[in-house]
Amino acid sequence: MIHLPRTHDSVSNSLKLLMATCSILALACSHPAAAPAPVAPAASPANSASVMPGALIGPDSTNPDIEAMVSRLELAKYKATVKGLTQFGDRRQGTDRNRAAVDWIEAQLNSYGCTPTARITYDFQPPPPRGPRPPMDSAARARAERFNAGGARNRGKRMPTGVNTDSTKQPDAKLRALDTPQSVAGERQEVYCTKVGTTHPDEMYIVGGHMDGIGWGEAANDDGSGTALVMELARVFSSPDVHTDRSIRFILWNNEETGLDGARAYVAQRQALQGIESPKGSGKYPEPRWLGMIQHDMMMFDHGMPRADGTVSPVQRPEADVNIEFQSNSKMAAESQQLAWTFEAANEKYATDYPAAVGRHMTNTDSDPFKDLVPAILLRKNKRGTQIGAGWNPNWHQATDVFTTYSDKDFLLGLNAAQTTLAAVAALTG
Repeated sequence: MIHLPRTHDSVSNSLKLLMATCSILALACSHPAAAPAPVAPAASPANSASVMPGALIGPDSTNPDIEAMVSRLELAKYKATVKGLTQFGDRRQGTDRNRAAVDWIEAQLNSYGCTPTARITYDFQPPPPRGPRPPMDSAARARAERFNAGGARNRGKRMPTGVNTDSTKQPDAKLRALDTPQSVAGERQEVYCTKVGTTHPDEMYIVGGHMDGIGWGEAANDDGSGTALVMELARVFSSPDVHTDRSIRFILWNNEETGLDGARAYVAQRQALQGIESPKGSGKYPEPRWLGMIQHDMMMFDHGMPRADGTVSPVQRPEADVNIEFQSNSKMAAESQQLAWTFEAANEKYATDYPAAVGRHMTNTDSDPFKDLVPAILLRKNKRGTQIGAGWNPNWHQATDVFTTYSDKDFLLGLNAAQTTLAAVAALTG
């Protein structure tokens, strides 16, 4: 926690809050002043830890320590971090600009004091080109037209989507030249840093966003917005006066756009190492046991459904919100839903401008490889299935995904998502 002086009233409120939390979340508490006992979810392939150890998000008063941390998130700093990422163009995986962006991210994390940093190294070989797909029968075609990614039912106006491969659609000659070199197969790297817990260093939450992009733009929203969010959280949590009981890993995935390959490589390399002390007796855990995975992808654009002529409003809609998604058909669906509602409660109490909504169709992002192993959720703006997949974001994978496309209201959505995650993770990690 942040070490701040507490009044008698604030201590009393904290005890009342803890008692309320015990009742609402069915946490086993033997005494209101004791730390809440963890809930044991159903056994899973890799995780049997509590979903919400130490969670203190209740229905009434806020936690002054968490409020103090949230106040350290600033719109100007968030925008500056997004802007810093866009200097590398679209950061397409397998290119020099992608490798330069990984180096820059690592240098920033080091400057925040989120040390030591480390990298996951893996080999990426693109799959061979697929041949033409066999034609669908009428029943399969009808289902495809009715349902979108993650099992969501299509509704409202739909527009075609795809990845821009036409360099001439980028009018900025300097950016066009920066994005021209194409990816080459071979070694890939992604960087992370870890806030080590003081009392339970062997347990952690993973907070991620993907740093690569495509489309001949700057990948400012997809996913500079999520990468900047994770980096800003790493900055705040790495402040010298912030201490957490449990560990937090801040990771910037690579190769998301090729099929979540960076996240898959992490799971393949690190899953079996969870909770192993190394060297034995050192009190150090290179891979703490996973308690939850929180992904951030495309945080800023919420301009509404396409109009009848297919165009989308250039301004943010009044109903803009932060979407928190879990996958209802995953093996950890119940625990992931519980985690999602914890984040919704954090948004209700600590986010300054925009509300949150919980959905059940998390899909097509780096939380997917974790969803059957550990409670996993996704924060993004626009629901992946019913909105992004239906063409509600005209900048998705396009040359228009550049920093200047977005207004301060758009950036503020990203900041509110950062406030939501910071508050929830602060409570979860003690």
